[in-house]
Amino acid sequence: MGKITVEKNVGGIEGLCVITPAVYGDNRGYFMETYNENDMKDAGIDITFVQDNQSMSSKGVLRGLHFQKQFPQTKLVRAIKGSVFDVAVDLRKGSETYGKWYGIELTEENKKQFLIPRGFAHGFLVLSETAEFCYKCDDFYHADDEGGLAWNDPEIGVKWPKVKGEYKGSPSAEGYTLEDGTPLNLSDKDQKWDGISA
Repeated sequence: MGKITVEKNVGGIEGLCVITPAVYGDNRGYFMETYNENDMKDAGIDITFVQDNQSMSSKGVLRGLHFQKQFPQTKLVRAIKGSVFDVAVDLRKGSETYGKWYGIELTEENKKQFLIPRGFAHGFLVLSETAEFCYKCDDFYHADDEGGLAWNDPEIGVKWPKVKGEYKGSPSAEGYTLEDGTPLNLSDKDQKWDGISA
């Protein structure tokens, strides 16, 4: 069974992949394999994942942009409920696309997965009333190793969908909302990261 469709080097950024699983549905519902090591290897993706994470967030929550400094992680991410706009920023030294970003909407309907290699910052914005988000990692989380980038750094220029507000020189969420008036909701930590050139 199984089988996946893989779009490689999305956005012109080497290593970023969008994976679409085969979904088998009928009037009872659907079935799909959310991960199959053989399918991944057949697609040229040979990664050993060691940790699965799941989070729930409400509309307007923006988590990111995060990375681990000494213990970078490859992540395979997907939304199992609701809708998120997921973003990766290339931080690999010497990369031709250093500082370039790519974003994709991941939803429970499209069932797409986003493969983000080591060396990227990652974040997502919740567009639905709530969203549940799952991701596999190829290294463990190290709490004292976390780094981050300002979500609204103008040098990176992520175009977060449905976000209204004016950049005032800091990553503060103050004054930012979604188009429907929902305030942007960031952790205290995520409102203190520096820009990419800092």
